[in-house]
Amino acid sequence: MSEEIMINCTPQETRVALVENGVLQELSVERSRRRGLVGNIYKGRVQRVLPGMQAAFIDIGLSRTAFLHASDIALSPEQTSMVETDRHAVPDIQQLLRDGQEVIVQVVKDPLGSKGARLTTHITIPSRNLVLLPENRNVGISSRIEDETERARLRALGQQFLDEGDEGGYIIRTAAEQAPATDLESDRQFLRKLWATIEKAAKPAKPGTCIHEDLPLALRALRDMVTADVERIRVDSRENYQRLLTFCEQFFPSMTSRVEYYPGERPLFDLYGVEQEIQRALSRKVELKSGGYVIIDQTEAMTTVDVNTGGYVGRRNLEETIFKTNLEAAQSIARQVRLRNLGGIIIIDFIDMEEDEHKRQVLRALEKSLERDHAKTQISGVSALGLVEMTRKRTRESLEHVLCEPCPACAGRGSLKTPETVCYEIFREILREARQFDAERLLVLAAPNVVDLLLDDESMSVAELEEFIGRPINLQAEPLYNQDHYDVVLM
Repeated sequence: MSEEIMINCTPQETRVALVENGVLQELSVERSRRRGLVGNIYKGRVQRVLPGMQAAFIDIGLSRTAFLHASDIALSPEQTSMVETDRHAVPDIQQLLRDGQEVIVQVVKDPLGSKGARLTTHITIPSRNLVLLPENRNVGISSRIEDETERARLRALGQQFLDEGDEGGYIIRTAAEQAPATDLESDRQFLRKLWATIEKAAKPAKPGTCIHEDLPLALRALRDMVTADVERIRVDSRENYQRLLTFCEQFFPSMTSRVEYYPGERPLFDLYGVEQEIQRALSRKVELKSGGYVIIDQTEAMTTVDVNTGGYVGRRNLEETIFKTNLEAAQSIARQVRLRNLGGIIIIDFIDMEEDEHKRQVLRALEKSLERDHAKTQISGVSALGLVEMTRKRTRESLEHVLCEPCPACAGRGSLKTPETVCYEIFREILREARQFDAERLLVLAAPNVVDLLLDDESMSVAELEEFIGRPINLQAEPLYNQDHYDVVLM
């Protein structure tokens, strides 16, 4: 499978697109005014310890305090031995933290909606091939590396680093597969120097200070997204092209030849229709080639996905039609989950299938399509209600939350009261105010389509209401009013 990474840079925004076989699969957006915080290391101060939640709020200098759970706190050797003795034992948060205490923390989840950032004291510092674990003495291997001989080679190299006196441990990343030992040694030296710099900066730093900031998006893409399948990385900014080349020459010399500057007049993201795909990714409805479609709805609690046959009628029988629609939908859903960066709980309502083998094949198709996803996913079987439940690790906001905001007219509900409903609300408000206040006449300000309805279909109702309250009712259309917004003014 051929892959290409395209990087579109402007002073205000950087966008990185991962294209597989000419089809957009992932998109990351970072804006200069609102950069992501994941990976940043801060010196924080404990604002409040919450024993009932086994958590604490930490001030790291942001507008909202961040959240640190007891399970994300690195334990002392004594506490570690206690947990190992009793696997169900969780140290009391009050034994680990106190109000006003200073603590070094790392952001693992950006602030999402009304929630503050999620923190950990288990610091991790990634490079191309390794992740340094300063508080841990273990060596881990990426589960994506399946060859046992290669896993043994990499584990031996990691253990060699520890035997040579390195403090902390390492996770060996997927990119290290078949990498020469010299590359891992270079990453090791870089990480040790970086951690020494962070420790030095942390000592004099005041609480609320960022002591280490993760790489900007363009450089993170080189570090985290480039695999052996990536044939080239194209960037449309000469300044950032030079920056990427320098970064590659210093840390990943083997990747230098894949970085290209794109000078074309046609926008880079127009080459594979990336801009159009971004617009489609903001829509609720995803069309399938067969004629079926998928509806995706994001809520604060979860994301729901509904599969429908639409205009697909099949050729043989109903069960076969449903099976083929679900198979195609499984591949499309996996792509949309990656592209939209959906996280948390995802509930998929496939069309009900009678045959167990069909259910198994649809689940396998979904799992296979998600194998290339960089985020960790878990999929359950088909529930008694015919639903497939899955979770996907969420660290950054979804594409919709980055690019959009709730509609000011409906406040994110996705629906508005009908003009008829608004008319009846106006009638009730007029009655309420006529009984409570003494006015010569009443003026109704409302949206044009509501006023049109009052003057047309509801004109008899308005006349009857005028007679009932004994006062005239004047109507005034306000073009700037939303459909369900109105005012009743006493004159």
